[in-house]
Amino acid sequence: MTARAWWKEAVVYQIYPRSFNDSDGDGVGDIPGIVARLDYLDELGVDAVWLSPVYESPQNDNGYDVSDYRSIHAEYGTMEDWDALLAGLHDRDIRLVMDMIPNHTSSEHDWFRRSRANPDGEYGDYYVWREGDPDEPPNNWESFFGGSAWTYDGEREAWYLSLFDPTQPDLNWRNPAVREDVYDVMNWWLDKGIDGFRLDVLNLLSKPDGLPDGDPTRDLVGSEHFVDGPRIHEYLDEMYEAAFAGRDIVTVGEMPQLTLESAREYAGDDGPLDLVFPFEHVEIDFGPDGRWDVGEWTLSGLKSVLDRWQRGLDDEWWTTVFFENHDQPRSVSRFGDDEAFRYESATALGTVVLTLRGTPFLYQGQELGMTNTAFESLDDVADVDTVRNVEELMAAGAVEDYDEIRDVVEARSRDNARTPMQWTDGRHAGFTDGDPWLAVNDDYREVNAARERTETPSVLSYYRTLIDLRGDSEPLRYGSYELHYPDDERLYVYERTAGDERVVVVLNLSADGRSPAVDPVPASASLLLGNYESVPEAPGDPFDLRPYEARLYAASR
Repeated sequence: MTARAWWKEAVVYQIYPRSFNDSDGDGVGDIPGIVARLDYLDELGVDAVWLSPVYESPQNDNGYDVSDYRSIHAEYGTMEDWDALLAGLHDRDIRLVMDMIPNHTSSEHDWFRRSRANPDGEYGDYYVWREGDPDEPPNNWESFFGGSAWTYDGEREAWYLSLFDPTQPDLNWRNPAVREDVYDVMNWWLDKGIDGFRLDVLNLLSKPDGLPDGDPTRDLVGSEHFVDGPRIHEYLDEMYEAAFAGRDIVTVGEMPQLTLESAREYAGDDGPLDLVFPFEHVEIDFGPDGRWDVGEWTLSGLKSVLDRWQRGLDDEWWTTVFFENHDQPRSVSRFGDDEAFRYESATALGTVVLTLRGTPFLYQGQELGMTNTAFESLDDVADVDTVRNVEELMAAGAVEDYDEIRDVVEARSRDNARTPMQWTDGRHAGFTDGDPWLAVNDDYREVNAARERTETPSVLSYYRTLIDLRGDSEPLRYGSYELHYPDDERLYVYERTAGDERVVVVLNLSADGRSPAVDPVPASASLLLGNYESVPEAPGDPFDLRPYEARLYAASR
């Protein structure tokens, strides 16, 4: 029998603070702005908030480049503001999960400044440095953001490893002092009363001896060496004992190139983590050239990936379920129809996230059906990942100009998720009284929280109802899972069973109507929820499903 835990039953809501709500008119979201919206979160019914980084940072990667782990970035507020946020969440029985970045810091962190200034000093070995020819990187490893993973530092006259932006040098986890300092930071925040960590790119901590060249034919050269490196389990076991053991918290690992087999080693009864994020399902539309190539996807392919992770669950292992986060485009634009059937496809996709087995993670604005946006030029893009990759492609001659790759950028850029939260149909969508750091999506007059609160039906009201239903349903929280019609390119049907209770989820994930004979829904089943206003209380004959229709039925076993 699956062991119960609060984080298995929770619905987690991610807040990207820079884009959530601005309280002081400077165009940047902040912590007091989040505090002002706590009742909104409470009404939505979420159980925990994952807060993207609010630490002191030069913001080259919007906070994932930390210059001081124990300070709050001034644009976001003060530590007193953060204290008020924690108290406000806990007063509403909502837990707080902080984002922690243990693989790298900002190049403005004091550790790095001291490391580059004095190679023989206390911090000289805190990062991955290599001496050599200034024109020849130590190996051929590539950055996730495009180009070489190495940056030459003129002050120290040596290369340092930066698997992301050059302003994000990788920490040297082979140094015990580095590990001890990171664990101290974790314990400092846990002692302040937070409820866990989302741990950024956690399986990149270990790099092999000798830093050998990578296979030049791989999509990300060198990743076979720095993903799931040789000492990663040693480091994570030590992290668990030093910071997590004995605490009633949740730990969630973000892990690039994660497989089901490796996930089971990282999380579960014998693993150092509680949860990990699988990414295979949000890579299903990658083209032959990888992420910066948009390919075709099929529903049967998506179901196959999700089904494999669902069936991989057992009584000793748990997973996460998501379609959106700060690094992913909007799901209604990606897997649904953001024009003719925005409400229907947004609610259908939300049904998948909230009814599969595992802990559901929602991203701000997903509950409104927010969509991807337009970027007329590269100057409109703020995301360092997108900009650097596009510039690398143009420099290599793979594309001649921005217009040639614009469609890919608009499908793929992380800024799709980072446009400001759409609160009202007023100026700048009610996000700020000033000029927003990133332009608001043009559809904010039709897609906003104020309208969603009054409109019937609405994506927001559907999410509220479904979250409430999930919280009261033993099958939806802990039940077993069984997929039906795996090869059907329009139907997505599965059942969740706990004891004598059964919930059957029936979805038409297409813009076409469908009249199937749905075997697992008996005539005696009763409707729990549907995303259309008029739905028969009992299954009909024929079983008519409209475009992107979702239905949940209660049936006895």
